[in-house]
Amino acid sequence: MIGKLSGIVDSIHENTLILDVGGVGYVVQASRRTLSAVGQKGQPASLLIDTHVREDAITLVGFADAREQGWFRLLNSVQGVGIKAALSILSACPPEKISVIIASQDKAALQQAEGVGPKLALRVLTELKDRAANMDNSAPAKGKKYQEVIGIVSHETIDADAVSALVNLGYGRAEAYTAVLNARAKSNDNNDLQSIIRISLKELSA
Repeated sequence: MIGKLSGIVDSIHENTLILDVGGVGYVVQASRRTLSAVGQKGQPASLLIDTHVREDAITLVGFADAREQGWFRLLNSVQGVGIKAALSILSACPPEKISVIIASQDKAALQQAEGVGPKLALRVLTELKDRAANMDNSAPAKGKKYQEVIGIVSHETIDADAVSALVNLGYGRAEAYTAVLNARAKSNDNNDLQSIIRISLKELSA
């Protein structure tokens, strides 16, 4: 099994790159995020690697960092999410935003990924809703960990109403959810819907 490759970028394609390691060219699949991070042809690059072995193929998947690799593995564990779909999601939704997308159940954000329809997006959100909280991510709210604040909005009617109001104003569910998290951290009256909405709008316009 290959866990890491370091070499020279030989070429970069739409969804893959060829990494020259000691004269051997390894074809590595990767997200757009990783492909943009490796640099240009002829430059040195080092990638974390997941090796997927099937009867008819050995596929190498590369990552610029451990966070993206962790999210890939979590996404790939969902039924129906193969290598292509997981990388497509990571290309459309940066790892630092996926926690909020899942917590806010933002199906539309996941559907921005190529090949991810409403049924698959819903399955990802449903299966990862609880498991995603264990990922090592920072919360949108300043100075707080995602795990510390995830329950604040999830079960609060006021915050759910605030998110709904912001979505009705045209904001995406994930960004509305983030703004409400930040507003709750700043609000002196956490039980006042109008106060939460007002501060959330300030967050969104900042």
